[in-house]
Amino acid sequence: MTVQDLPNLAAESNIIGVRFTKVGKLFHYDCSDFPEVQPSDYVLVNTPRGRKMGQVIGYVPAEQADKISAKSIIGPATPRDLMMKKLWEAKEVEALIDCREMVSTFGGFDGVKFVKASYNYDGSVLTYLYTTEEDHVNTGRLRRKLEQHRNTRVEMRRIGARDAAKLLGEYGACGGPRCCSTHLTEFSPISIKMAKAQGISLNPSEITGMCGRLRCCLVYEYEQYVEATKQLPRNNKIIGTPHGEGRVIDVNPLKGTVTVIVEESRHEVPKDQIIPLEELRALQEKAAAGCAKEGQAGPCECGARVRSGDNSNQETKAEAPPERPQDDQAQQDRPRRRGSGRSRGGSGRDSKGGGSNRRRRRRKPSSNNKQS
Repeated sequence: MTVQDLPNLAAESNIIGVRFTKVGKLFHYDCSDFPEVQPSDYVLVNTPRGRKMGQVIGYVPAEQADKISAKSIIGPATPRDLMMKKLWEAKEVEALIDCREMVSTFGGFDGVKFVKASYNYDGSVLTYLYTTEEDHVNTGRLRRKLEQHRNTRVEMRRIGARDAAKLLGEYGACGGPRCCSTHLTEFSPISIKMAKAQGISLNPSEITGMCGRLRCCLVYEYEQYVEATKQLPRNNKIIGTPHGEGRVIDVNPLKGTVTVIVEESRHEVPKDQIIPLEELRALQEKAAAGCAKEGQAGPCECGARVRSGDNSNQETKAEAPPERPQDDQAQQDRPRRRGSGRSRGGSGRDSKGGGSNRRRRRRKPSSNNKQS
């Protein structure tokens, strides 16, 4: 979808994408109250950092528009607002020079680099952007001094190394303008794994950019390399080629070829001419071994067919109860012996108890006779 096609979506959606910097993130705003707003126009909006002026990039499609959280714009920018914006932008370089001079006189800002000074469109807020590797930097004294000198409210905002390189622009290691300052609106996470997958040397001078971080271009072809590598054999694998059996010494994912050494000579072989010898040998060994259920009825282990044969052995095995080990038989016999011993002991006690009761019964009549 091009920018020329975006205005055609105005009838479907009233959500516009607004950008505050040249190559920055898009923010969604509602322009229902101002239907005359068109792409490339400037509008005034409220942000967490105050009122700002942004440029309309285009209308957001209805299926992607977030109408609930989108705030309404204040209105289109007037010619006076646009003139004020240009006047204050012309003073940003002077404000940055003043800040750096004060830093040199104050001291205590070792390792801190002030990259840019940015005025609001009406000059109400002056924001200084700086980068540093330290955990905490006390900028309170400097901020108060700059507020007195510039006669406006000053804010200090810390940014990362990539954001600083994006503001500075210039050229990258490839000789062209930096990607972050030309078309990248957001930074993607990049790892050293991406450089390894593409076969790039891990020399820091070759994988790091001007910002000191891994280059953003490492992520561009990473997915293509991963998909192409899955279809090619890995290094040191023995394969068959039209030139004979050889060993893979290099993989070329984007070309779809591998470099094979065959009898001390190198050959570049495309993937459609590669013969997987290891897989073929494994299949031949399995076929030569035969089936473990030969002569028996039931499904084959490989699942290719159902064999017909004598199934009586399987039925007898299924009907016959499993034999119990001797240890299990001994464990089951022990409780029975204990139970039998208890019953014997119990019967003996009962017999003794019964005899005592008989004696007591005999004594009672004798005592009564004496009393009588």
